[in-house]
Amino acid sequence: MIKAILTGHSKGLGLGIARALLERGHAVLGISRSQCDALELQYPTLLQQISLDLANSASLDWLESSRDLNDFIANTTQLLLINNAGLVSPIGPLGSQATLDISRSVQLNVTVPLAMSALLTQKMQSHQKLRILHVSSGAAQSAYPGWSVYCATKAALDMHAKAVQQDQSPNVTICSLAPGVIDTGMQTQIRETDELLFPNKQRFIELKNTNSLSSPETTGVQLVHYLLSPNFGKLAVDDLRAH
Repeated sequence: MIKAILTGHSKGLGLGIARALLERGHAVLGISRSQCDALELQYPTLLQQISLDLANSASLDWLESSRDLNDFIANTTQLLLINNAGLVSPIGPLGSQATLDISRSVQLNVTVPLAMSALLTQKMQSHQKLRILHVSSGAAQSAYPGWSVYCATKAALDMHAKAVQQDQSPNVTICSLAPGVIDTGMQTQIRETDELLFPNKQRFIELKNTNSLSSPETTGVQLVHYLLSPNFGKLAVDDLRAH
C-alpha cells in the first residue's frame, strides 16, 4: 500500500499533487494551515487533514508525537513524503527583510523538510520504504535580486538531497525537484511586489500574460508520475521540465 504525507496540500501545487495522488487511489495525509473541504468530501476515505502552521517552530514537536501521523504510517509498505509547503517572502534586499519573515521562511522552507525527512526515516519499520521529494525551484541554481532568502532556502534543499543520497540509507530514496513556473498564489504575490524590491517582476508578468505558466493540476500529475516512477532517486537534484 502506498501512502503520502504532503505539506501545503490545500491550494496551489500542493492541491494539484494531492488530487493526482487521490485519483490514483493513494491515501494522503495533508498538513497545512487550512483544509480543503471539497477534496475531503470527494475522497472521504483516502484524505486525512491536519491543520497546522508549519512555519511555527512548535509544530514539529507536535507532529513528532502526533497519533494521527503514527497511525497513518503504520499500515503501509511504501511511504511518500512530499515537502511542498513554502514561502517566497521576504522579497527585497537585505535592508527591507524583517527578521521574523526570514525566520518563518527558513522554518517552513528548510527546517520542516529536513526535520520531516529525518522524523519519518526514524519512524519507518525495516519492511517499509520511504521516498522523499523536496519541491525545489530554479531559484536554487540561479540567484535573483530580492530573493536572497528564497534562493538560499531552495539551494539548501538541493544540497540536503545530494548529501542524503550519499548516506545510502536503507529503504530511503530522495530527490529535490524543480517543478517549473506554475500559476499559483505565489506567482500572484510575485507579480504584486514592488519592482524596487523585486527587479525581475516584469518577467513574471510576461509569463502570465503569454500563458507560459503551467497549471497546478497538470504539474501535480506530472510530479506524481515522476515520484512513483522506478527511476525516482537516481538523481538527487532534477528538473521536472526535463522529462
